[in-house]
Amino acid sequence: MRKCIERAALAALFALAAGAAAAQANYPAKAIRYVVPFPAGGPLDIVARAIGQELTKAWNQPVIIDNRPGAGGNIGADLVAKAPADGYTILMGAVSTHAINVTLYSKLPYDPIRDFAPVTLITSVPNVLVVHPSLPVKTVKDLIALAKARPGQLNYASGSTGSAGHLAGELFDSMAGVQMTHIPYKGAAPAVIDLIAGHVSLMFDNLSSALPNIKAARVRAVAVTTLKRSPLLADLPTISESGLRGFDVSTWFGIFAPAGTQPDIVVKLNTEIVRILHTGEMRERLATLGAEPVGNKPDEFAAFIRTEIQKYAKVIKASGAKAD
Repeated sequence: MRKCIERAALAALFALAAGAAAAQANYPAKAIRYVVPFPAGGPLDIVARAIGQELTKAWNQPVIIDNRPGAGGNIGADLVAKAPADGYTILMGAVSTHAINVTLYSKLPYDPIRDFAPVTLITSVPNVLVVHPSLPVKTVKDLIALAKARPGQLNYASGSTGSAGHLAGELFDSMAGVQMTHIPYKGAAPAVIDLIAGHVSLMFDNLSSALPNIKAARVRAVAVTTLKRSPLLADLPTISESGLRGFDVSTWFGIFAPAGTQPDIVVKLNTEIVRILHTGEMRERLATLGAEPVGNKPDEFAAFIRTEIQKYAKVIKASGAKAD
């Protein structure tokens, strides 16, 4: 009797294993929910939709964008962290959801390392230091000199506390030994409006959204925040090469699945998304944002996230910034 039970149990285990293997081999066999934890229309959402369209074509299964904004991306990220680990719910995570918020928020409803299976880093979009045209600043050295002459008097805007634009300002203060005053807004759009109106002096804005205002001379571009220059503004120096060596802040985003997702499914997602990223059409779309495709391996993406968490933890702790 005991042997019969053991055989039945073994048969059940083999059946489960065979079923799991078949599910992985047939993936995807139904629609995929692609959660974007920010509002529609921004750079992250635009790229997510482009990737979703290409995945739909490649796999003949609908990839449905689900915008779940709020709490700096925490709401959408938490939804995916708690979703079934079957590959049918994925996340377009970002520097905020997986590098900044873990230090910025005293209580995060998910763990950015433990609760996710990294798939691949999509791209990194530069920010650009822009100033109101009336400000007598054309270079990073000019800004440092002016900030030292007027401690606490120069105001810089950002879309929110803890955003890449905010932390770029905090890092600038720390590295340059100056003190500027941060003015957080409820979104980048109202921040830009006040910068153009002259109510604030400067901003570390996303390059793609800043470009029309730079070209129209509504703001003056001073430098980009990444280590490499942007092809969209090839003559504009980086902050790093302008005297603050190693200065590097960007708005990056990448794809995640819930922790526990089968490695074969993660590999399949990674392989197809990396292929899409390096097509001519996707390169052109990313270029309009001042970005280039990355498409690294899951373990490389995981290592990158750990480095980013450490980098921003130092900046946030030094600034005393908190979002709750």
